[in-house]
Amino acid sequence: MRVYFWGTRGSLPASITSGAIEAKIVKAIRASRARALETDEAVEAFVHNELPFPVRASYGGNTACVEMRGADEYVLCDAGTGLRDFGGAYMKAKASGGQNLPRVFHLLMSHPHWDHLQGFPFFTPAYLPGHRIHIYGGHADLESIFVRQQSEPCFPVPLRAMRADIRFHTLEPGVEYNIAGMKVACIRQNHPGDSYGYRFQKDGRIVVYSTDSEHKAGGGEEHDRFLAFFSNADLLIFDAQYSFLDAVDAKENWGHSSNLLGVEMAAAAGVGRLCLFHNEHTLDDDALDRFLEDTRAYLKILDGSSRLKIDLAYDGLDIKL
Repeated sequence: MRVYFWGTRGSLPASITSGAIEAKIVKAIRASRARALETDEAVEAFVHNELPFPVRASYGGNTACVEMRGADEYVLCDAGTGLRDFGGAYMKAKASGGQNLPRVFHLLMSHPHWDHLQGFPFFTPAYLPGHRIHIYGGHADLESIFVRQQSEPCFPVPLRAMRADIRFHTLEPGVEYNIAGMKVACIRQNHPGDSYGYRFQKDGRIVVYSTDSEHKAGGGEEHDRFLAFFSNADLLIFDAQYSFLDAVDAKENWGHSSNLLGVEMAAAAGVGRLCLFHNEHTLDDDALDRFLEDTRAYLKILDGSSRLKIDLAYDGLDIKL
């Protein structure tokens, strides 16, 4: 299995300003002064091997959309603005000779808050006949929500004008489904209006997608229910939008979790790799990088011998399991 991240921000897309780009360039040039960068290869090696991630790149600004690769057809989680980029990449591959690409898309929705479905009206394959889109979720009224999003005055093109074959399916927690050759189960999560996490199994690998879910410190039956759902996952994609202080104080009961609780739960569940997700939209690249380093430091305090690997999701991250 492979997991590709098309959108990783939470609540709202985040843009990068010209001033921020200029600051990155200045830092890169300063760092290169003592280097003999006389060839293109030397320049590329310097950029990739020596510049810190927030200088050479960006965590990105698209809202949630994650692709589960390795299925028989396309499988995606959530339809944030990252879905537009996925659709663009699909159309480009198709135009470059990919006529045998699958034309069936499986879209699993965590919940219908705007940052998780705002990319669907801009998903090009939805406008093309001969394509089929299955939309799944735990909310029984998903279809009416998609219809309302694409109604006046919010959007000029109604859902019924999309020429793909679009079908909606309601999933039940505790039931295992076969979707595009993957075993899929869902769990109801603590979020305003409810949200649903998903556990994918394929070829002996397990990926859990659990965003927009607020966990409380202190254990209990609800805590144990999630530890069982996360158990032995090769990759856990975890809502860590907030710092621990925000999660237990100013933003308690907003429906999101903290990085520190994510570490504790991943370690307790025997997870191999934790990917912090639903990144806070007000944080720039430097702040997100510090957030990641603080999280890794906490793991060392919690268990200095732990083999848990921790990443912070960014647009374009490609994880092979």
